Amino acid sequence: MIVFPNCKINLGLHILQKRNDGYHNLETVFYPLPLKDIVEIVPSKNSMNFSCSGLLVNGEHENNLCLKAYQLLKKDFPQLPSVQIHLHKTIPIGAGLGGGSSDGAFTLTLLNQKFNLELSTEKLINYALQLGSDCPFFIINEPCVATGRGELLEEIKLDLSQFRFLIISPGIHIDTAWAFSKLNLPGRDNSKSNLKEIIHQPVETWKKDLVNDFEAIAFHQFPEIKKIKEKLYQAGAVYSSMSGSGSSVYGIFEKDNKINLPLPEKYFIKEIHIQ
Repeated sequence: MIVFPNCKINLGLHILQKRNDGYHNLETVFYPLPLKDIVEIVPSKNSMNFSCSGLLVNGEHENNLCLKAYQLLKKDFPQLPSVQIHLHKTIPIGAGLGGGSSDGAFTLTLLNQKFNLELSTEKLINYALQLGSDCPFFIINEPCVATGRGELLEEIKLDLSQFRFLIISPGIHIDTAWAFSKLNLPGRDNSKSNLKEIIHQPVETWKKDLVNDFEAIAFHQFPEIKKIKEKLYQAGAVYSSMSGSGSSVYGIFEKDNKINLPLPEKYFIKEIHIQ
């Protein structure tokens, strides 16, 4: 069986305060986009096996969330047979697009379906949270306001199909823990922290009101990322933002806007239309 894990972007990202457990309370809107990886799972006669292709996946295979998803279910369902998991990467890695989280969540869903584990959505979300804070979103995979550490999800009606998106990933790795460590939380302006209200304003107002708190940190350390956002606005974007803690930047354009945006060939660039 094959599934196609998609990416997400963050529409606004407010970091509210550090929690006693070391995580941070935040609020953001997760919006799914059809830039997709591929995960295939087939039965294996031998031991559990994992392989990958496409974009280079750094690190040891045992740390991959697809494999961790299988191991997580295997603990509670020892009858789960050995499988061969193959991951083909298309979503840029470590770029704020949630590709790894999506791969892990979709693996949970596929194993549940393939082997008739009869796990409810709620139980799948609980398993997904054990993989990472962004993973539960991909179980629902609809526009959501996320709070808590990102795991408290409220579905919202938000249709951006009248726009097209341009995602640009410059290949700069931003360590999420480092980005959190640089936040100046006591000095944060909370006057515009009601994301649920902002997100339902006309998209044309988002440039003024919809903020990603990580941008100031990333732009200071990596001016190249700031220049990408500036170029997207110069090319006619209605709204542009960095996604997550970066380094990918997206622009939202009117569908009839012809995008003329010369960029270095080393960048990952993907234009996306929502059906």
